[in-house]
Amino acid sequence: MSRRMTMEVEPADDHVIAPDSRFAQLLQRADVRLDGDRPWDIRVRDPRAVDRILGWGNLGLGESFMAGWVEIDRVDEFVDRVLRADLVREVGRSPRLWLPALKARLLNCQTRSRCWEVGERHYDLGNDFYRDMLDPRMTYTCGFWGDGAETLADAQEHKLDIICRKLDLKPGQRVLDIGCGWGSFMIFAAEHYGVECVGLTVSKEQTALGRELAGDLPVEFRLMDYRDIDEPFDHVVSVGMFEHVGRHNYDEYMQVARRCLKPDGLFLLHTIGTNREGSPPDPWVSKYIFPNGELPAMQQVLDVCEGRFVVEDIHNFGADYDRTLMAWYENFERAWPKWREKYGETFGRMWKYYLQSCAGGFRARQIQLWQFVLSPTGARGGYRRPV
Repeated sequence: MSRRMTMEVEPADDHVIAPDSRFAQLLQRADVRLDGDRPWDIRVRDPRAVDRILGWGNLGLGESFMAGWVEIDRVDEFVDRVLRADLVREVGRSPRLWLPALKARLLNCQTRSRCWEVGERHYDLGNDFYRDMLDPRMTYTCGFWGDGAETLADAQEHKLDIICRKLDLKPGQRVLDIGCGWGSFMIFAAEHYGVECVGLTVSKEQTALGRELAGDLPVEFRLMDYRDIDEPFDHVVSVGMFEHVGRHNYDEYMQVARRCLKPDGLFLLHTIGTNREGSPPDPWVSKYIFPNGELPAMQQVLDVCEGRFVVEDIHNFGADYDRTLMAWYENFERAWPKWREKYGETFGRMWKYYLQSCAGGFRARQIQLWQFVLSPTGARGGYRRPV
């Protein structure tokens, strides 16, 4: 992704979209009005957007929004209504969308050579940019808003502490973090639970800043593919990484986690998931935000655990991702004036669409956030989720 994005925006001809058109009728089913004044209503500024949205679904809507062909004040509320009305079944039928879906099904898009692409295009946008959007610990995954959390920082610390307690961390233990980001979990666990951590990431920017943030704590960052790690750890954790693995690599990913986990250890897998197995990756998200990403279904995770892990616990707090994403958006919107010159207006619209549309997806409960606690042969005496 270029650091400054532009999309062609041409002045629209005068146009009127008939209130009895298919487009208008579909929107009415979701209580969305054309050119209405409610936050979730859509204003069409260029008639080309209609065919693009009907034919290309979310890819057409996202690109139309980026180009200024449509305006929606609250994309999150729009997406929530559209998903709950199940309109996605009736749009996005362009044959040009079949290729990405077939590609994800038939080809491995997350090979060793391609696994670095998401780091370069997304996570390496700039540490200062993410500092402005995230919480002070720079935790780029779903927060936990229970236990009285009132701020993003509270929610993220609650989430990190929940992970530590689910793993029953003890001083001196050694923990592997697959997909460690800027090290928020490792630094928190080292500070509060006295463990040593090794973290893997494919982002150079995350590695550099993470090492700075960790200081003298027993935390090690490694710029490497997860498939190359082979050494024993008391526990393994992976927070927000499984979405970048892909169905063709789930088996090998679980094999890596199993070989690195001591027989009496625990593996906590924290991942976004989809309600329907076989759902193709979202074409807009794949093109503009997370290249080569893919959300697993619950059954896919359970299938690759079979013969390797006992599933001790499953915790779904996907509704909390809505609030997390909207908190990130508020931070982004507040900081955007300082970044506008560097990234450009198209990027700004793209980032708004990314954060708010994903929030709408979680609000509609079409996507989930799961934490699995897994053990190699079954926790002796049984596992109890800490309260």
